[in-house]
Amino acid sequence: MMPRGSDQLLLPVNPVFIWLSLLAAFAVNLVPMGKSTSMPDLLALTLVFWNVHQPRRVGVGAAFTFGVMMDVHQAALLGQHALAYTLLSYFAITIHRRLLWFPTLSQAVQILPLFFAAHAVSVLIRLIAGDVFPGWELLLAPVFEALLWPIATWLLLAPQRRPPDPDQNRPL
Repeated sequence: MMPRGSDQLLLPVNPVFIWLSLLAAFAVNLVPMGKSTSMPDLLALTLVFWNVHQPRRVGVGAAFTFGVMMDVHQAALLGQHALAYTLLSYFAITIHRRLLWFPTLSQAVQILPLFFAAHAVSVLIRLIAGDVFPGWELLLAPVFEALLWPIATWLLLAPQRRPPDPDQNRPL
């Protein structure tokens, strides 16, 4: 049975494409964007996308590894991003079967609490370590990440979409 949210059959995903997309999202996160705390975390978005669509290929271990690399890059408390990405990936994998039954916009609404929780964990760790509160504009980052979900879905599933088959004798 095919989930209701998908209206066409997809080709198998290329593992190289998965890891290149994760590395590209990591590279975009490395670009200095100033002191704005409302910037969306594209690596978290891409991790959640692949956790939902390919949970056997991208799991909690990949999220932990990328989180440690982000901690090292941002000179953050070691484990701050790693814990947030690991929890984010765990809960994304937990709901991935249910999430795929919904259309893309409904998926974005359902993953919004995951992004809020990941940012809350990150802020909580920084506050426990003695850092100052980064400001209320931090609440915009998960909203932007959820708004980017349909674009990420369209972009990351594009290589898997099969062209329409002109053969009238085969139903698929």
